[in-house]
Amino acid sequence: MSDRSRLTGKIGDETLIEMSQNSLCDGDNNGFPHDTDDYPQPDPSEVDKHQQSKDSVFFRDGKRRIDFILSYVDDRDGERKQERRKEYEANLQKAGLELETEDQSESDDGKTYYVKIHTPWDVLATYADVLKIKVPFKANDIPAHKDIPMNWLFTPFRLPNHIMNPEPDYFTSPFNKEKIDFFLIDDKETFFPPSVRNRIVYYILARCAYYKEDSDDKNKKGIKRLLNNGTYGAAFPLHDSRYWKASRDPNSESERFSLYKHWARFFSFFKEQPLNLIRKYYGEKIGIYFAWLGFYTEMLFFAAVVGLICFLYGLFTFDDNVWSKEICSEEIGGNIIMCPLCDKTCGYWKLNSTCNSSWQSHMFDNVGTVFFAIFMGIWVTLFLEFWKRRQARLEYEWDLVDFEEEQQQLQLRPEYEIKCTSRRLNRVTQEMEPYFPAKSQCTRTFLSGATVIFWISLIIACIIGVIAYRLAVYAAFASIMKDSPTNNIHMVGSLITPQLATSVTASCINFVIIMILNVMYERVAIWITDMEIPKTHLEYENKLTVKMFLFQFVNYYSSCFYVAFFKGKFVGRPGDYIYMFGWSKLRNEECDPGGCLIELTTQLVIVMAGKQVWGNIQEALVPWLLNWWGSRKARSHPESLYSRWEQDHDLQNFSHLGLFYEYLEMVIQFGFITLFVASFPLAPLLALLNNIIEVRVDAWKFTTQFRRPVAAKAHSIGAWQEILNGVAVFSVVTNAFIVAFTSDMIPRLVYMYAYSPDNDLSMKGYINNSLSVFNISGFSEDNRPDDGESPEWFNSSVITTCRYRDYRYPPGHEKQYTHTMQFWHILAAKLAFIIIMENLKIQLSHRNDDCSSNPVDYPDIPRREVLSECL
Repeated sequence: MSDRSRLTGKIGDETLIEMSQNSLCDGDNNGFPHDTDDYPQPDPSEVDKHQQSKDSVFFRDGKRRIDFILSYVDDRDGERKQERRKEYEANLQKAGLELETEDQSESDDGKTYYVKIHTPWDVLATYADVLKIKVPFKANDIPAHKDIPMNWLFTPFRLPNHIMNPEPDYFTSPFNKEKIDFFLIDDKETFFPPSVRNRIVYYILARCAYYKEDSDDKNKKGIKRLLNNGTYGAAFPLHDSRYWKASRDPNSESERFSLYKHWARFFSFFKEQPLNLIRKYYGEKIGIYFAWLGFYTEMLFFAAVVGLICFLYGLFTFDDNVWSKEICSEEIGGNIIMCPLCDKTCGYWKLNSTCNSSWQSHMFDNVGTVFFAIFMGIWVTLFLEFWKRRQARLEYEWDLVDFEEEQQQLQLRPEYEIKCTSRRLNRVTQEMEPYFPAKSQCTRTFLSGATVIFWISLIIACIIGVIAYRLAVYAAFASIMKDSPTNNIHMVGSLITPQLATSVTASCINFVIIMILNVMYERVAIWITDMEIPKTHLEYENKLTVKMFLFQFVNYYSSCFYVAFFKGKFVGRPGDYIYMFGWSKLRNEECDPGGCLIELTTQLVIVMAGKQVWGNIQEALVPWLLNWWGSRKARSHPESLYSRWEQDHDLQNFSHLGLFYEYLEMVIQFGFITLFVASFPLAPLLALLNNIIEVRVDAWKFTTQFRRPVAAKAHSIGAWQEILNGVAVFSVVTNAFIVAFTSDMIPRLVYMYAYSPDNDLSMKGYINNSLSVFNISGFSEDNRPDDGESPEWFNSSVITTCRYRDYRYPPGHEKQYTHTMQFWHILAAKLAFIIIMENLKIQLSHRNDDCSSNPVDYPDIPRREVLSECL
């Protein structure tokens, strides 16, 4: 083994190799033989840019492919930057890379330099060996699988075979430079595809130093630090063509054009995704994301159909809604006087004033709600299990079966290597490796945890502020609308109540707070994770993922949790109310007379729909506007002057966290449609419509608005899999509690089967049964409405009692104002329902575990791979 590499451990029987820390860009030639005489470089002054194709992805000689671009603007006072660039580029050349610089006079803005990087064969072969990149060594000779019966039915959804399968099928093995004759190498210049080439170049760029040999500062390494300090403005691989037109260069693949034509256009939304082409062009990591997003969207279709049916059931069963009829009738609802909903400024009111909200509540709170909650518990389990199978199939097809993330773990982050000054012996590899002392690591972990707790506390404080707003503003709305719900709001008719007005305005304020806090949390999470200095890229992503999801979970869902599980649950009773914090004058908020479920639905719709609309605007409109503005000067140039690297430079940079934000957006949506779906059966339908757009918006964005990302490997969706599993388990609990404690379904069923008159299984008399009685004389001075607050029809000398939602004994009873036996029966039924839901989830999970424990065989998949022992 050469001195350029070292053993770093083993996975199975395969040896892992990583470049030693002193071998990369250390000031010598590193043993990379590269003869630039094969590629004569013409004098830049002799080059006529008009003769160069607009789509050229090659050096001026037309032979050497451009694998990466570095750009910078030469500042007048940038001597230190010039020195850094000089040393960095010299070390890149010593590492074997070939560079060619485009002068600023040749650029579209007249001030940007472009450094083009080409990787010779010897460098590619060396690092392909180091990174264990799989390459073909034999054509596949396994017969193709048989056609699927009735396959012609899916023809409208199919894409051409050359798009779905853009490369032939081979047996593959990790590249071994010492046994190069074993592999199928027809042309060394095209053997490694562009995605692999740019991955190799970035590996070198991230570790190459920009200090002199005699410098004391050995921390000056990597393109990331050079980008952060402004030495370079951008670093990116090139797209292979314009997205709307195939390249005129026969040596260019024009895969970007194919992706745009068959994948990124919105009117292709009903077509399958060309996952193999996506993987070839962008790498496995992005390919896995779009595979997961597509599968998630497909599964949403079934949940959306069932949710729509449940909603239509509530819509078409209005005539059977006996309790709403009782609320709306003058004989029943018109004669029931309700107790004030707040102190002092709220007056007495008639139950029939909530007629409309009762009908609205029935659309979401009916028998279909129970069925849909059970269905979604099954759906979320099947979704995760079926995705595991789909993911396993992709691993097999994409030669990732033996890909171990431990291989990535052994590739240390440059930032970790720079920060670690201590070294210790690795007992496995017998090499000295960097490490953080335990004391320093504990300090950073403690500081990180304290910061997370502080920011979560800030979210909770904001939610408490919104609750205080609800309590204070409700009294104002109730005072304004005391005679009629819409006395001073004529435009909306009789649809709005003080509760609804408060809920809608509070939800909008909460959404604005969420959007503001999101911007802050992204920066805080990244800062905390950087402070911890994770050892590997995989560890960095996992830590950032957990922190960001924790922040977003509390930020987005806390208000929904309040409405679902706290609002209206701890209000006390007339004469003995419970107040916020116990000492304030803000009385805990009661539910809308139609129930808290309709308020949870309102909260969910505003936050979920608002986030999706805002997210699509951010993802599509903002990059387009920035690109339009950035390329305004170049649009007036002749076509031959606007080169491929200049076009890509004017696009938006796709950061290493770009895919992280895409996953985060979808996982937050997944939480909305699973955690609270019992309150809004149409949530999966909204998510489905959004995701149909999301797939094409993401495809359009990747293809047209962003620079080409550096290819990366991944065999799964990583830490997001565990997060989805956690959300799925938690969703069964939340939906069971929503049906039991937020919905009125359980009290209605208990009444129908145990308390209905004459045991006729009807809901007649339910409203009167569900309201308790309170003697008005029992109100204290602090609770009694002020003079003039009660409506004109209220006569205190005639009306001596009022009603409230609860199951308590009436005044005069020996157990007055204590809970009746019916209350305990209903509570027992609620707990029984929760236990049944949990048992159903556990049994279903065990069945799926038994099914997935069996080995999965894919006899019809032609892809196979062979380990390095075959060499």
